[in-house]
Amino acid sequence: MSASLILIPTPLNDELVIDHYARAFLDHAVSDLENSLILVEDHKPARRRWISWGLDREVITDFILFNEHTMKDIMEDIVSKLKSGKKAYLMSDGGLPAFCDPGSALIRRCHELGIKVTCSPFHNSISQAVALSGFHCSEFHFFGFPPRKAHERSDFLQKILRSETTSILMDTPYRLKKVLEEFKDIGLKKTIFLACDLNHSDERLYFGKVAKVLKDLEKDKSEFILIVE
Repeated sequence: MSASLILIPTPLNDELVIDHYARAFLDHAVSDLENSLILVEDHKPARRRWISWGLDREVITDFILFNEHTMKDIMEDIVSKLKSGKKAYLMSDGGLPAFCDPGSALIRRCHELGIKVTCSPFHNSISQAVALSGFHCSEFHFFGFPPRKAHERSDFLQKILRSETTSILMDTPYRLKKVLEEFKDIGLKKTIFLACDLNHSDERLYFGKVAKVLKDLEKDKSEFILIVE
């Protein structure tokens, strides 16, 4: 488990059992508490859920409150601890953390500093990619797949270039590098996030300007989701 910040999706309904992959991450946190930071949005629901999942009650006293009221005061301390080798496990009150919530700011800070981020497997790849991007998306547009015909494809990319909202697109794995090069050629200056092979053992996440992402790209062919801020 090479990532330092791990997003832990949790059930929306308190009566549901936490996913076994998410549970495995939390079990790891409990087993290595000295090197783990457990970040929760609100103490009361977090305590209630933690107990219902049968996790160690003594760990509750170590919960760190991370929300819109505390984030500015504690973010740099968290980041410093991640850089020193600790791991942080981020949970919201229910659902996917960092999806349109303050956790996105912590993720962005990690991307900026080269701290690896991941997420326990989630059933919706688009939502998961948005959460992992670090972009605070009050709204976004899913553009889908670019057309094949050259003039239609050019119009498609120009729409994203001019868009004032966060834009999401996908394409076939072998067109990954081509899409990035096309955006570079049309002068895209916005920050992008590229998620390759989500939930696979070789998952790779890239953040920055398109030229940097092209330079860092490890494989020319991957299942991918591209998000343009």
